[in-house]
Amino acid sequence: MAATRLIALHQNKGRTVAQSLDDRTDYAKNPEKTEKGNLVTSYGCDPMTVDEEFMLQKRQYYQTTGKSQQSDVIAYQIRQSFKPGEITAEGANKIGYELAMRFTKGRYSFIVATHTDRAHIHNHVVFNSTAMDGSKKFKDFLRSGLALQKLSDLICLEHGLSVIEPKPYQEREKRTKYPERENIRDTICRQIDSILQRKPESFEAFLEELRKADYEIKTGKHIALKGKGQKRFIRLSSLPEGYREADLRAFFENKEKIRTPFSGKAPVQYRQRSVDPIIDYQIKAKEKGPAFENWAKKHNLKQMAKSMLFMREHGIHGLSGLAARTEEQIKRRDELLASIKASEERLSVVAALKKNIINYSKTRSTYEEYRKSGYSKKFFEAHREEIPLHKAAKQAFDELGVKKLPKVKELSAEYAEILAGKKAAYAEYRKVRDEAQELMIAKQNFESFYEAMRREEQEKQKQEKQH
Repeated sequence: MAATRLIALHQNKGRTVAQSLDDRTDYAKNPEKTEKGNLVTSYGCDPMTVDEEFMLQKRQYYQTTGKSQQSDVIAYQIRQSFKPGEITAEGANKIGYELAMRFTKGRYSFIVATHTDRAHIHNHVVFNSTAMDGSKKFKDFLRSGLALQKLSDLICLEHGLSVIEPKPYQEREKRTKYPERENIRDTICRQIDSILQRKPESFEAFLEELRKADYEIKTGKHIALKGKGQKRFIRLSSLPEGYREADLRAFFENKEKIRTPFSGKAPVQYRQRSVDPIIDYQIKAKEKGPAFENWAKKHNLKQMAKSMLFMREHGIHGLSGLAARTEEQIKRRDELLASIKASEERLSVVAALKKNIINYSKTRSTYEEYRKSGYSKKFFEAHREEIPLHKAAKQAFDELGVKKLPKVKELSAEYAEILAGKKAAYAEYRKVRDEAQELMIAKQNFESFYEAMRREEQEKQKQEKQH
């Protein structure tokens, strides 16, 4: 089942046609919504340079017909949403491609971007308002949205998907209950959930994050908050269960750190280290009193026990073995990070090279005519956009030291290979980074523990000499 909508995309106020096209296509190609660009396909253009190729087709239309843009419609978007759980993202992209091809009859360039950031998979199809050959423009005919929906239903049936059955007005479901307006306490709860997802280290760090979120905090017997638009302070103790001061303090002391967010979705799981640093309580105990000293001693004993268990689980024997393993993991972490950065740099080079090759090939004939004309100023004015684009591409090749231009297909294959390698390296990097951090904490705990024992022994010997 797929619901469709045809939307005319207009030139944004204060933006050129090229800038507006870039804004609209960039939103559709958003890598965070399209699995790093793996769910973006195209026809008659390249996804990386779709906005520039749309502009070339518009200029070709002007040169072919002599007509200028009368309306501010620069492109069209088909939004196609599928029933949750009925289709995969790859299948949705194929159906979106087929819908765009049959609706435009293969005369207009388009991209198909499948978004997976919502509960329902949906396509954003953006096609140019100008035909690829520059001969005509797309006409948004009467009831084009209805025709689009019927074509989408037909394709869905061909692929074994369900379709939306139209209902008479009398049989349609009426809304009897409207969503309740969110009050100030609900807003505070959602803000608390957002901060806790960033994993603050302590309750004090959590309060600091609230201050950064423009909340004024009043401390004392009860902690109270006042955000923008609030007329008075609201105590944490007056919030729902799980968001009160006592609940939050208990949350930070509880090392499991699992809680149910206010939205009612699945519980948020915060990753917890196997071991935490021990505390040098001997200096702080003078300021915070005996209760803190007792708590710190228990905390340190627990962390030392966890450190020993951590070493046993990882097959580490002795401090020398711990130091060697720590150094090994830090070295591996730095190597992976350097590899990821090198991959990112190469990806940017390949993307720039691919873009410039496309620009170079599409403007080459124009530049050759410009050269044959004796670099005529009149010819340059008539092709003000193509000629600088060609020169910029040649300059980019010189800067990159490219003597023989590679094929765009080869660059696309290299880009995909590097991107896959980067993903694998980053997954390993996160694992190695976390283990290196835990190893450093365990190493620091043992060093601090032995240093504390040495200080206590020295203090004991000093007192015995005085007596």
